[in-house]
Amino acid sequence: MSLDWSPLIPLSILVPLALIAAAAAILALVVRQTGSVLRALAMAFFIAALFNPSFVREERERLKDIVAVVVDRSASQTLEKRAAQTDAVMAAVQSRLSALPDVDTRMIEVGEAAGTSEGTRLFSALQSGLADVPPERVAGAIMITDGVIHDIPDSAAALGFKAPVHGLITGHAAERDRRIALLDTPRFGIVGKDQTIRLRVEDPGFTDPVRVRVSRDGVQVLERRAMPGEVLRLPVRIDHGGQNVVEIEAESVAGELTAYNNKAVIPIEGIREKLRVLLVSGQPHAGERTWRNILKSDANVDLVHFTILRPPEKQDGTPISELSLIAFPTRELFETKITNST
Repeated sequence: MSLDWSPLIPLSILVPLALIAAAAAILALVVRQTGSVLRALAMAFFIAALFNPSFVREERERLKDIVAVVVDRSASQTLEKRAAQTDAVMAAVQSRLSALPDVDTRMIEVGEAAGTSEGTRLFSALQSGLADVPPERVAGAIMITDGVIHDIPDSAAALGFKAPVHGLITGHAAERDRRIALLDTPRFGIVGKDQTIRLRVEDPGFTDPVRVRVSRDGVQVLERRAMPGEVLRLPVRIDHGGQNVVEIEAESVAGELTAYNNKAVIPIEGIREKLRVLLVSGQPHAGERTWRNILKSDANVDLVHFTILRPPEKQDGTPISELSLIAFPTRELFETKITNST
């Protein structure tokens, strides 16, 4: 039960009016004017009526808190006994949360999106699953996962709610999983030149050296030894135009969860440098125009065309400086730089 006020006129008018009425009533009482008490009471009731008081009785229903349970169903959760562990933990969490009278459980199962390389995105799924819930109703979140998550926010404020987030990790402490982490992979390369691939072999908890083999189009071209965590720079020569498939493999070790992530395949598109062509023509004719059109239509050809319209046997006394706008570099092209042309 509460007292509510809904003034019939704006407070900017009502409050000054009430002060004036109170002052008049006090003045009447001080001078002992006849009927001043009744007038003061009447004025008080009138002002109170303008404030329009009312008693309000509210009936409220308590809303339950929401606890999100995010279950990781990615491919890594199928290794060894992780799937059974996940199911057992999920059942136990549901059982305990259902015993709480003021808690609603919201189950969110997350797999890997087909055809993408974004990895396991549990926090994105958590935010999507709680998009229709006010932040004040979120009591917390429980994640059942193997710990490999690719969208961990930089700060707790990015979650959008102020509640604890718990992680229940499947697997066991003695697990070992060596993998290749690609840091820099080129998409294109010039045929006949090297492209550098940067990577790191990750093997948490172990420091023994790892042998890394590099193959191009199924043929081994390089082998290195590296320590876990060391950044490797592997030069790979682009052998031909089109797609060059580079496969990098770190040697497997006994007791690994899987050897699938010990390999990485990188397609590199081989492109050729532009072919530099010097076309020298004299008197115009159809054959010269055909060659020019063919060479200019190819984007991989860098064409330089010189046209010499004056035959060498013509001798009419014209000064050499007036024979052409640009002197033809005969000696430079055909003697000095002929060995450097492609």
